[in-house]
Amino acid sequence: MGFVMASSVNIKNGLLTTKISLHKKIPYPTFRHRPTEIKCTRALTNSTGQHNEQYCIDIVRKRDYDGFLCSLLLPEAVRRSTLALRAFNVELAQIKDSVSQKTIGLMRMQFWKSAVEDIYRDDAPSQPIGAELWRAVRKHTLTRRWMLRIISEREKDMEDRAYRNLQDLEAYGENTQSSLLYLLLETLGVKNVHADHAASHIGKAQGILTCLRATPYNSSRRKVYLPMDICMLHGASQEDFIRGSRDQNVRDVVYDIASQAHVHLQHARSFNENVPHAAMPAFLQTVVLEDYLQRVRKVDFDVFHPSLQKRNPMLPLQLYLRSWRKTY
Repeated sequence: MGFVMASSVNIKNGLLTTKISLHKKIPYPTFRHRPTEIKCTRALTNSTGQHNEQYCIDIVRKRDYDGFLCSLLLPEAVRRSTLALRAFNVELAQIKDSVSQKTIGLMRMQFWKSAVEDIYRDDAPSQPIGAELWRAVRKHTLTRRWMLRIISEREKDMEDRAYRNLQDLEAYGENTQSSLLYLLLETLGVKNVHADHAASHIGKAQGILTCLRATPYNSSRRKVYLPMDICMLHGASQEDFIRGSRDQNVRDVVYDIASQAHVHLQHARSFNENVPHAAMPAFLQTVVLEDYLQRVRKVDFDVFHPSLQKRNPMLPLQLYLRSWRKTY
């Protein structure tokens, strides 16, 4: 605001009179750079979005390399959303091993329940994975129930006990891995009952084999989660797995569990002719499962064999070929 000399013209009794004002206050001109401000805001938003996307990419590549490879072969329009969903799954899966107390783990599960509820109220979380999930939900209208089911099952898994039987392990696979596949199908725009049935069986197979593949790692921490009914059937104790036994009874346990995963894969493939081609990218995980089954068979179901802890260098090519053939 400044003081300047200004003249004013008044009309009085029909005559024009001029009056000089020496101290009239007028505002300084205001310059508004709205286009620049908008550009800066957009740049900041884009930068944040790129950071969130990269965060999801990094965590999936580090913690779920097989899932990362599968995601790279999905259509570009859904790849970012797929990585957000896989990052969400990885984040929940690692809570159990990353906390020292069950209470802390349950608090983190509650955080994610609240985050999902916020997402469906269109309130974007500030956490990178949450922000990317919010974007995916807005873009693909994803079903909240599948996300909450994953959280609830992971929460139950915090009990840190072995599965009572194979059916419990299958239920775990259905509620976690199958739920993730249902969400992937939604990102691809697939609504098909045959695809859903296939996803159910693939998820169960993945849940079973994930438990089997993690046995050497869990045993090194003196933890065994394999179904107790099968272990009892073959007379294999938890101590046998903790000390890395390669006895026949331990191999028999592995054989029975791996066989059930194979049965689910066969059931999933029985729907192949009725599953739309658009759903095939979501089921590339079958290549990974089939690869592990073949390798564990070659070592006579010795789950502790060192070769099973190594990545298959041919896996990316196998995934690409299956993607090209549009089959699972």
